[in-house]
Amino acid sequence: MRDVLLVFAYGLITALATGLGALPFLLVRTVSVRMVGRLNAVAAGLMLGASFGLLAEGTRFGGWQTFSGGLLGVLFILATNRFLREHHAHPGSTAGGEPGKEDGLRRMALIMTVMTVHSLAEGVAIGASFGGGMALATFITVAIAVHNIPEGVAISAVLRSNGVSVPRCAGWSIVSSLPQPVMAVPAFLFVEAFAPALPYGIGFAAGAMVFMVLLEILPEAYGKGSAREIGTITTLSMIAMMLFQKLVAG
Repeated sequence: MRDVLLVFAYGLITALATGLGALPFLLVRTVSVRMVGRLNAVAAGLMLGASFGLLAEGTRFGGWQTFSGGLLGVLFILATNRFLREHHAHPGSTAGGEPGKEDGLRRMALIMTVMTVHSLAEGVAIGASFGGGMALATFITVAIAVHNIPEGVAISAVLRSNGVSVPRCAGWSIVSSLPQPVMAVPAFLFVEAFAPALPYGIGFAAGAMVFMVLLEILPEAYGKGSAREIGTITTLSMIAMMLFQKLVAG
């Protein structure tokens, strides 16, 4: 029982770290149209960098399994996007008014859904890492916790650009990572049973994030800023995330 509580506590630490990503937005009091584009560009770059890191990690456990998971992630985004469009559509809305608001709500729901699913794989990784001893478990937990901070920035960037307050950005960021402590415990108890599914889960998370960036976040960013500026911010954010992951991995 003590070991289970320790695993849960480690997973909870990584979830709480995601909320720290909202802190930079305490310095951003108003969000202009141009700033919305920049924030979306930052979110896109961070998510792409995180996705490439996940794919690299997934191929260590199985290449075609990771690819299959990625394909399922793309299909998941298509299905989720269609569902949200149907349930948030208001035919009577006027152009330039309510549709824009509905698109923002749909985009927020989409990123929260994807990031929450993405956290499932990280929770499994935390629980499974305890099978290699406390040193490995501590390293993996710290790595995921630090990695979660820029993910919180990515989530908060989209939420903040749609008028969500900073405390709520932090709260929703933490909520998106709650599957980590929840999944860490069963993964710890049944590590051998969870191991074969890990590359599928990692590929799923990566595929879903990449496709969401290309389908939703980048088009939104390009619609609110110059192509050169958005492209530069996205590229630099992606490189920063990849270097950050490399630094954490040692």
